[in-house]
Amino acid sequence: MALISRKKKIYKISRYLREYLQAYGRDQQSGIQYEDLTRYSSSIPLYDHLGTDTLWETVFYPESEAKNIHDELKMIYAILKANGDVSVIEHLYVDRIDICIYGNTKPFRVRIVNRINDLFDYYYVKIADASRIYGLELEHLLSPNKISFFVDRDTLIEEHIQGIPGEDFIKFYLKDERLNEIRLAKEFVKFNERCLVRLLGDMHANNFVIEVIPDFDETHYRIRALDFDQQSYEGRRAIYMPQFFKQNNPIIRLGLKHMEPTLELQYRREERSLIATRIKSAGIHLNALINAMIRDDIAPAENVDSLKKELAQLYMDDEFLECKNMGEVVKVSLKMVFKRPLRSRDDLGKSK
Repeated sequence: MALISRKKKIYKISRYLREYLQAYGRDQQSGIQYEDLTRYSSSIPLYDHLGTDTLWETVFYPESEAKNIHDELKMIYAILKANGDVSVIEHLYVDRIDICIYGNTKPFRVRIVNRINDLFDYYYVKIADASRIYGLELEHLLSPNKISFFVDRDTLIEEHIQGIPGEDFIKFYLKDERLNEIRLAKEFVKFNERCLVRLLGDMHANNFVIEVIPDFDETHYRIRALDFDQQSYEGRRAIYMPQFFKQNNPIIRLGLKHMEPTLELQYRREERSLIATRIKSAGIHLNALINAMIRDDIAPAENVDSLKKELAQLYMDDEFLECKNMGEVVKVSLKMVFKRPLRSRDDLGKSK
């Protein structure tokens, strides 16, 4: 079972990361900061349609400030969704602003509604954490998913990632007779591989969503990460492998039920091949990101030392042992998709 060692600190955006964000259009001026949203005057608990406490609270602002805050939040939506085209906000209004008081960084969630058709969308306002930003950008470049986000000084603006929360999917959908168990198990194997290769940690069922994608003759699934705070931080490789979190066991059992080791290995090799293609396609963009990460401080030295030893053992490659920081560990891990594929379920399953 994978366990997070302790609460992770927030890493400030370094000069190197800031230069990268500016060079690739991720640094924008929005007019409002995270701290501005913390000056709410009152809040009430937010319950779902079943009457269950969501652990979010809806916040309210003094009347003298509410209109200006709402106008600024609509402008942020235009930057996030329409490259700053303010014409898109003509029929929009801010329906609700929520805060997750139990989250490590207490993020805000903004609900935007189109008054013409009542369709709504969400986005998040968070404290900018370098770990999360590296995670978001690696997801954007190396996964099948594209993510819209930007940074304004010490504030991170991030789009909502749609899908059924993993915990809810396991609870309510896993026994559905229409569930395609083998396709879901296959996607979990590929998701597990993506997390390991790019070193995204803490992917238990509360931290990912599952997209259900109907096709003309079949249903497909895609697992998407939600939480990127544990990007390249922890010192144990099991943290970067969703298969080791007990919350994911119901999905893992589907894989054990339907897949022989040779089939699982085939899917892992397929995913590593896709990642290799994305690495080549990202080119200088990915190189710039990794170079910023190498020059940055994003993990304690003891975590770097522990992880590089475990990965050297996993891949049977001493190049990991030469790494001096977590950015270099990520760089070598990405090289492994070209240099040394994993061999079998037994290799993947050995965890300290």
